Amino acid sequence: MTDNNNKEGSHLKALPMGVFWIALLFSGYQIWMASFHPLSSQVIRAIHVGFVLLMIFTLYPPFETRRAALATFGRMLGWTLGIVGFVFGLYHWYYESDLTLRAGDLVASDWVVGVVTIALVFEAARRVMGWGLPLICGIFLAYALFGQHLPGTLAHRGFGVDQVVSALGFGTEGIYGTPTYVSSTYIFLFILFGAFLEQAGMIRLFNDFAMGTVGHTRGGPAKVSVISSGLMGTINGSGVANVVTTGQFTIPLMKRFGYSPAFAGGVEATASMGGQIMPPVMGAVAFIMAETINVPYIEIVKAALIPAILYFVTAFWMVHLEAGRKGLLGLSKEECPNPWTAVRERWYLLLPLIGLVALLFSGYTPLFSGTVGLGLTVILIFGAAVISGVNAPALRALAWALLGFACAGFYQFGVGTFFVLVALLVALTYVLRRGGDARALAVQALVDGARHALPVAIACALVGVIIGVINLTGVAAELGGHIIAIGKDSLFLALLLTMITCLVLGMGIPTIPNYIITSSLAAPVLLQLGVPLIVSHMFVFYFGIMADLTPPVALACFAAAPIARETGLKISVQAIRVAIAGFIVPFMAVYSPALMLQSGDWLDTTWIVFKALVAIGMWGAGAIGFLIGPLNWTERIVAIVSASFLVVALPLTDEIGLGAVALFVAWHVWRLRAQRAQVAH
Repeated sequence: MTDNNNKEGSHLKALPMGVFWIALLFSGYQIWMASFHPLSSQVIRAIHVGFVLLMIFTLYPPFETRRAALATFGRMLGWTLGIVGFVFGLYHWYYESDLTLRAGDLVASDWVVGVVTIALVFEAARRVMGWGLPLICGIFLAYALFGQHLPGTLAHRGFGVDQVVSALGFGTEGIYGTPTYVSSTYIFLFILFGAFLEQAGMIRLFNDFAMGTVGHTRGGPAKVSVISSGLMGTINGSGVANVVTTGQFTIPLMKRFGYSPAFAGGVEATASMGGQIMPPVMGAVAFIMAETINVPYIEIVKAALIPAILYFVTAFWMVHLEAGRKGLLGLSKEECPNPWTAVRERWYLLLPLIGLVALLFSGYTPLFSGTVGLGLTVILIFGAAVISGVNAPALRALAWALLGFACAGFYQFGVGTFFVLVALLVALTYVLRRGGDARALAVQALVDGARHALPVAIACALVGVIIGVINLTGVAAELGGHIIAIGKDSLFLALLLTMITCLVLGMGIPTIPNYIITSSLAAPVLLQLGVPLIVSHMFVFYFGIMADLTPPVALACFAAAPIARETGLKISVQAIRVAIAGFIVPFMAVYSPALMLQSGDWLDTTWIVFKALVAIGMWGAGAIGFLIGPLNWTERIVAIVSASFLVVALPLTDEIGLGAVALFVAWHVWRLRAQRAQVAH
């Protein structure tokens, strides 16, 4: 980070100047709100949505065409719509006390602001995400307005347009509901946290560490993909973002060493989607879940930990078997970097992550932990830039120690300590004429954070329509009753229906709205059928993620397609092979909640983890067609059926499953030895 100041602007990606400054202001606003919370929660949410609308309509203007006149008109219209959306967000701040006093009683200006804002949220979501989510939310909106005319039990008592506009445009259960609250606080902060770490070189640290540890083993390049994507998942809760960052390096590497383009893309998509369930920084859904079911975020982390590890063990095992089937070796030792050299050179980047984990496990809120983690990251980036010119090791150590003591002032003076320290360090980079790259990096991270937050933020705002309609009409209880009627005698049938709902919805909408819709409808049903609260929500969460891997609309796979130079559909088929156990582990958790640390003691958890590992081993062998050697179709079916006995928690099924697995493995080993002996003779 010692480049001169002339290079400061060279790293900044091209953005229209106006949008660039809006993105900086947006990130600055979010950091200030998270640090000091000077406004009410409702106002913070409204201005957050205002910024999102302003950025989306300026980044995605109407009439994007080669015809200059029409394109210019489109840009002007985009700016107009964006500014209107932003100003209407400020309306909630300026008239906050009036809106509180006349809650539900709309005046003329309220009508304009409410109707236009709802329409702009729909259109902004369509611009960023396509028609899927707006159409589903539009159906719910139409149900609220006209549902009283439906036949039978689906009909509701009828609601005036003013009630609908008031609930969706001004209440705390519409577009400014819980998802937007989470988006405007935790999610944005953690997206910024990930953006700063990525800009500072965390991707290279993770890739070098993964290459050095497993790159030389059988199928090494694919194992590098699994490990680096898993590590990236600890700081980045977005699966698609993971694909396009780590995938740029891992997919070409896998192809170079003999994996098919479809399999390489499938491995990367599978491993990257696992980032959403890998603590400590899980996907946005985890934060929404914590708020929805009113449990500390750390409880979500504890429930997710073992299944997340099993998910990555599955991916690791599958690429190991595929490498064995195709006879693929690893990289040579000379081509692999020393993993400990990578850690030694960039060890300081791990400190914010360690601090974040420590704070979360100490019981602090995600908002507090994320603020501290982000503050430490920025201080480390500028601290490294300032200290980089100090050659004497003793002086460098002293400088880091002094910086550490200065950060400790946080306990006495609060979060303002971080702002003062960053300002001093930035001033020092100018005085010492070094750190131009660090300044450019920080600015780029702020801009990237704002841009990366847009799809999540607009999805959170729009699904508020669904939540608002469900709460207004009570339709969830009605639909839940029908699901209970179908699945009341069979928990497995209810789980299967829930899984299918998640996968079907996931064809058209992202993980967040998928989780919110399905959990609103299915989680109460599962709870009535005796499934623990967190487990029922995690079940829905997992299949919302798996929907991004299942055809025909597999977002993570289509993100990998241009890098792998293969169709998204072929990648999706391979991703399902790699992630096969991801479809089974949630069922195991429902039947044995000890897998999510929700029941029993450590012996129960150890037993269920052992069963899961054996089942994963056999499913992998059956899906790939290889264990110690190649498997024929009969052996593959036997392997899968044997493993399936370990999922069903019925008397004797464990004994039958383990016995069948032991016999199968013994037979497989005997058959291979007999073949080799025959070849030798």
